[in-house]
Amino acid sequence: MPTSGERRSWRKVTGALRASGSRTLRSLRTLPGRAWRRRRERPRWSRRRRVLTALAAVAALLVLPVVGAAAALRWEYAGDPAVDARTRGKDALWLGHAWVDGRRSPAELTALAQRVRGTGIHDLYVHTGPLEHDGSLDPGLAPGAADFVARARAAMPGVRIQSWLGDVVAPEKDGLHLDRADVRDRVTASARQVLDLGFDGVHLDLEPVHSGSPGFLALLDQVHALTAARAVPLSVAAPQIDPVPGLGRVTFALSDHGKYWSAGYFAAAARRVDQVAVMSYDTAMPVEALYGGYVARQTELALANTPAGVDLLMGLPAYWADTSAHRGDAETVRAAVRGARLGLGPGGRRNFGLALYVDFAATPDHWAAYRDGWCN
Repeated sequence: MPTSGERRSWRKVTGALRASGSRTLRSLRTLPGRAWRRRRERPRWSRRRRVLTALAAVAALLVLPVVGAAAALRWEYAGDPAVDARTRGKDALWLGHAWVDGRRSPAELTALAQRVRGTGIHDLYVHTGPLEHDGSLDPGLAPGAADFVARARAAMPGVRIQSWLGDVVAPEKDGLHLDRADVRDRVTASARQVLDLGFDGVHLDLEPVHSGSPGFLALLDQVHALTAARAVPLSVAAPQIDPVPGLGRVTFALSDHGKYWSAGYFAAAARRVDQVAVMSYDTAMPVEALYGGYVARQTELALANTPAGVDLLMGLPAYWADTSAHRGDAETVRAAVRGARLGLGPGGRRNFGLALYVDFAATPDHWAAYRDGWCN
């Protein structure tokens, strides 16, 4: 046991410790209020810092997918096209209305034939409409149609001269109501009307047809029955396919514009025709490499969803514009040709081609890019 002297020493030590602790506690309590709270609480971010952090997180969520998509498209454009990814003699050219209303001269037809010679162009889509919104076709719009068909056939043996019939489509536009049977009947009658003029086929360009539209598929069934009975092709201009499944629904919800078809709807339309020409332009791609990669991807998607017996063509932007939808420096014929070749790959399908849009806007450079990149 400790002696009485040891107990007195121990009481002095513990008393000193208690006094020291009390002084420390009093000194802490006398700190300024903000410093005392910092000792007791976790630090808080200011409102401004919280808002900026939230905005940065949202921006990252928006930007990262875009960056990823751009990288994927750039990757699609990488590498060298297959040596055998060249014209199969299944190409096409959209021609403006001036060829059938008397504005084009015989000399211009001769020049057109010379330009087409030596390429893979097998079809001419000659603008013969537009259709009226009820589906009928005014014969006065193309008084020179029959004469042009005869002269073009003589100038370009082996080239098919198809009638290009188009109009805008409801409900997005004030145009054709394809859900109405009487409108579909009149469009079919218009197709019969142009075939009676001697055209070698019918090319329908109706825009914008919303993905999933049953009326459009019903129209294709109806017109295809007519063209099959006449032993001529039915061709259709098709919009781009959803680059990502479901993207079309998102863009439609945001813009009320039916820009894309789902892969399933594209396949359903392709099964009902003999030829599909994909309008692979007006993509809003900002630079040439991304546009070329986009065309490569669209080519792959279209190949996967077009029946083997149906001709597939990818559109070439042979025109200039500088809008939010079409950057002229980005959407070039050169990039589209290279992208289509990359998408086609080695040993690709034989009934594949490219289609130039459009003759009256195409420059010598456009033609050279098509010839050098695809035909030579």
